[in-house]
Amino acid sequence: MRKILVTGAAGFIGSNFVRMMLDDASCDDKIISLDSLTYAGNLANLDGYHDHDRHTFVKGDICDEAFIDQLMAEVDIVVNFAAESHVDRSIHSSSDFIRTNIGGTQVLADAAKKHNITRFVQVSTDEVYGSLGKTGLFSEATSIKPNSPYSASKASADLLLLAYFHTHSFPVVITRCSNNYGPYQFPEKLIPLFVTNLLEDKKVPVYGDGMQIRDWLHVDDHCSAIRTVMDNGIEGEVYNVGGNNEQPNIEITKMILKHLGKDDTYIEHVTDRLGHDRRYAIDASKMKEKLGWEPQVNFDQGLPATIDWYINNSSWWSAIKSGEYMNYYEKQYGTQTS
Repeated sequence: MRKILVTGAAGFIGSNFVRMMLDDASCDDKIISLDSLTYAGNLANLDGYHDHDRHTFVKGDICDEAFIDQLMAEVDIVVNFAAESHVDRSIHSSSDFIRTNIGGTQVLADAAKKHNITRFVQVSTDEVYGSLGKTGLFSEATSIKPNSPYSASKASADLLLLAYFHTHSFPVVITRCSNNYGPYQFPEKLIPLFVTNLLEDKKVPVYGDGMQIRDWLHVDDHCSAIRTVMDNGIEGEVYNVGGNNEQPNIEITKMILKHLGKDDTYIEHVTDRLGHDRRYAIDASKMKEKLGWEPQVNFDQGLPATIDWYINNSSWWSAIKSGEYMNYYEKQYGTQTS
C-alpha cells in the first residue's frame, strides 16, 4: 500500500483527483489530503469521502516547514495541487502567489528530499509558456515565457524542481495542463462563473472581444493523466496535458447561453485583463506516444454535463458566491446585478 500526500486536496482539481483514486475499487493506495482551506478550498468538495477507510484529511499550510516535515515522514508519493491559481487575483496582488506557489513548493521539495519520497508530481500549467500566435502548439520543448504573476510563480516552481532533479536526483515529474472545466470548480473561473451568473439571471462579464482562445480539458481527463504520470512518468520529465479542444471564450459563452436558454443580451463586454494572453494550445502527443494517455471526454458532451452539474448543485455554489467573493467580484468586474 502506497501512501500518497495530495496537497490542495479540497480545491477543484485536487478534490476530483482524490475522489477518482478513492472510487477505484482496485486501488489500495492510502490518500492523505492536505489543504489550508483558503477561499478556494472547500471541505464540501470531499463530502462522502471523509470517513473512507483509505482517506485522511489534514488541515495545514504547505509553507509550514515543521508541519510539512512531520507529515512527509509518513508518505511515499506527493501530488502537489496546492497553489494560488487565479490570474486576475495575481494581478491585484502577487504576494500570496510567491509565498505559496514558490515558497510552499520549496518547503515540500526539501521535506520530500529529506524523507526520500519515491515520486513528486508537480501539477503546473500551460500558462508558463506565455501566449501563442494564431498557429502552433505548446510542446514540452517550448521556451518558458510567463506573462502574469501567477504563471511566473508556477514557472519558478517548475524550474526549482527541475534544478532539484539535476542537483539531487529528486524524483519529480511535472504536468502542464490546459484550461480545466468540470464539477466543483470555484466560480471565479470562466465556465462556473458564467453558468452561475446566468442561473441568477445576471449578465456575464466577457473580457475585451472575447476572442482569447483556450484548449479546454475536462477535469476527469486531467486527473487520469496525472495518475498516469504518477505511476509511469519518467523522473525529470515534463508532460503536457491537453484536451484537443481549442475554443474562443466568446464561443464558450454562447454555448452556455444556448444551453440555459439565454440570449446575447446577457453578454457584457468588460475591459480586458492586463497582459491577457491571446491563445494557448497544447501538444499532448508525448502523453499519448510515451504513456498511452489521451483525453476521453468529448467537449460537446462534457460542457452540457458540467452546466447541468451546477444546475443540480446550486446549494454548493450559492454558499460560495457571498461575502468575500462578492467583494472581489465587484472589484474585478464592477458592481452588477443584472
